[in-house]
Amino acid sequence: MEKQDIILHVDHMTKCFGDLKVLNDISFDVHRGEFLCIVGPTGCGKTTFLNCITGLYDLTGGQILVNGELVDTKKHNIAYIFQEYSTMSWLTVEENVAFGLKMKRMPKDVIKKEVAEVLEMVGLTKYKDYYPVELSTSMLQRVVIARAFAVKPDILLMDEPYGQLDVELRFRLEDELIKLWQKLGTTVIFITHNIEEAVYLSENILVLTNKPTSIKHKLENTLPRPRNVVEPAFIDLRNQVTELIKWW
Repeated sequence: MEKQDIILHVDHMTKCFGDLKVLNDISFDVHRGEFLCIVGPTGCGKTTFLNCITGLYDLTGGQILVNGELVDTKKHNIAYIFQEYSTMSWLTVEENVAFGLKMKRMPKDVIKKEVAEVLEMVGLTKYKDYYPVELSTSMLQRVVIARAFAVKPDILLMDEPYGQLDVELRFRLEDELIKLWQKLGTTVIFITHNIEEAVYLSENILVLTNKPTSIKHKLENTLPRPRNVVEPAFIDLRNQVTELIKWW
């Protein structure tokens, strides 16, 4: 890809908490519309990694650029899906999905149109007047994903959003996520501890080391979609990633 396609440029990102160095001199680029998965051993600082990208944490060293400018969440359209479900219990599904658009002071007719479209995409149209307490686990996650995509973020950060789900639900939601990503062209950075999930979703995979965390390897994932987890090529790539995490 050409340099002008780079939406996120991470340049020598370093983060320390007192004497503890968590992130050590990390540099990489993410291209517009890319689906990047980040994997690494438990406790290596994957969430800290994302929090630095959003600007929630100040860097100890280096810089992060979005579209060539220092990252600024007031200026750049970045959405973040956390590990925990973050629906607001006092709002309906429709109101939850509209929340980000209202914060951006979008016109009412635009909000109505955008919310209706994304609810249709995730199959929640007939549940738009329900409250979170009335929804299943998979529906709650769909609400969160719909809210993130409704604002049409330049970059969507996802921090192990399916980690607590059973296998069947996880695959179903992963398929829905891929369809949304393909339809809307959003740049996605997806943190996961699940290697199979990373291979199933990604275009590229960053493998992180233990703390102090750096990038051990970047793999391109050219497997055709839809992907089959039992195909030899899928298993081969999964094993490559597993070995990179396993051996230090």
